[in-house]
Amino acid sequence: MIRKGYRYLLTAAAAASAAALLTFAARNDFGLGRNMEIMVNMMRELSLSYVDPVDPDKLMEGAAEGMVRDLDPYTEFIPEEQMSDFELLTTGKYGGVGSLIRQKGDWVKIAQPYKGSPADRAGLKIGDKILAIDGKDAKGFTTEQVSSRLKGEPGSKVKVTVEHLDGSTETVTLQRERISIPGVPYTGWVADGIGYIRHSDFTEGCYEDMRAAVEKLRTEGELKGLILDYRSNGGGIMQEAIKILGMFVPKGTEVVSTKGRTEDSRQVYRTSSEPILPDLPLAVLINGNSASASEIVTGALQDLDRAVVIGQRSYGKGLVQSPRPLGYNAMLKLTTAKYYIPSGRCIQAIDYSHSQEGSVKAIPDSLITEYRTRAGRKVYDGGGITPDIRTEPEYISRFAMTLYALGFIEDFGDDYMRRHPDQRIDIRNFSITDRDYADFAEFMKDKKVPYESDTRRALKALKKAAEDDRFADLKEKFDRVEAELKDDTQTNLETYRKEIVETINNDIVMRHGYSEGVIEHSLKDDPEVLRATEILGDGAEYTRIVTEQDTPRK
Repeated sequence: MIRKGYRYLLTAAAAASAAALLTFAARNDFGLGRNMEIMVNMMRELSLSYVDPVDPDKLMEGAAEGMVRDLDPYTEFIPEEQMSDFELLTTGKYGGVGSLIRQKGDWVKIAQPYKGSPADRAGLKIGDKILAIDGKDAKGFTTEQVSSRLKGEPGSKVKVTVEHLDGSTETVTLQRERISIPGVPYTGWVADGIGYIRHSDFTEGCYEDMRAAVEKLRTEGELKGLILDYRSNGGGIMQEAIKILGMFVPKGTEVVSTKGRTEDSRQVYRTSSEPILPDLPLAVLINGNSASASEIVTGALQDLDRAVVIGQRSYGKGLVQSPRPLGYNAMLKLTTAKYYIPSGRCIQAIDYSHSQEGSVKAIPDSLITEYRTRAGRKVYDGGGITPDIRTEPEYISRFAMTLYALGFIEDFGDDYMRRHPDQRIDIRNFSITDRDYADFAEFMKDKKVPYESDTRRALKALKKAAEDDRFADLKEKFDRVEAELKDDTQTNLETYRKEIVETINNDIVMRHGYSEGVIEHSLKDDPEVLRATEILGDGAEYTRIVTEQDTPRK
């Protein structure tokens, strides 16, 4: 006897196969019809004869994932249970209480309540331990289990019991809301007349966020120049990028086009509104994690000579994804085209078209093509947007990141807040004292940090290679170097003190000023923001760059 689930699977698969066979028979595509029949036969055999019962949903999900595995990283099958995550990525919205959480031992703690969210309004703070949810003991819960219980339909309620940093406990009733994660987390001023906007993603409605940010600056003072920060902006909805470009270039300007295999994938997109800042000097900040829609905005502004681009070469994602419903709340996110910015260049860095032959390729230097901006400046394809002014990326030490990943920075932040419960800080200029850092070093004395420096790892590899090559006379020399190598925790606390201090500063600023406070705190020492401010304050230099300066070839 065939189980009900299997019968449904086979019926649905057979129907899909029959429809596909009829459709593609008309196109004389024998290969696809043959493979569809093979797939249905295989699913039937697995369902009926495999030694253990097979979950038909998992079987179908695995088959679907296998179909797209060798195409490109952006084409993917999204089953029904993952659709809420997909919605969050595209809209920046979900139903819940509005807080990030983190695991600490047997408990889950509040990691960051969003400003103005139900969690924030109820007084939940970073470091609060979640003891119970709707009366159920939360000890042993994972972050996934807590998250699933805190999320829900807007308007519904959830009761949360927490232990505050001072040891007191409190039970609060939170009414879930439609939580919207802002695409523009910070707007402010970095110098007289120079505005700054951090734009973090291109989710649905981010154009309205950007427009509101610009209007906020215009009501606060005279806007003489504007910095748009797209560093680490991974992109999102292309239409939002087009609307944002409409704020800065004339109505009807072509800003991006797409080209794919099908006729409907070949489109030209123009701005449809009158610009509100048609002549304002602009500087755009990018780095190696700026991708997709952020590259459309940056590249179009560069091609149209409307902005000076500062930073590092962007990621190079010039592929367009389109959602395709598959029925039963499942979806295929499908790469359908490549996009091209006004000069005609495509910023896609990797060619996935050979992936089925087992390789993907970056565009070689010999195939890099020269293009021209509207003013005649030279720009190049080959992957990503090359800045007009290149800067060196700043890296935080791996040791400092290890301390953060293990939760030691946040744990010390909890302890710091217990000792300074009524402290008020200057967000922009705050820093812990030498005494505070000594307290942190003392706090770390009994902590195990599984960290090995790059130098020690290289030395171990060199010792092994020398041993394999039988260079026995080198062993003593390597041992002497190893004896002199200091990368224990207490030594590293001094070696990487600057980076660790700033990581602790950011944690404490977050507790006083939310995520926007951390952004504001970072601006005063940000080399790319300072460089942008300098250029926007020098009209002659700004004009020279956007009218005469070619970008580097690579």
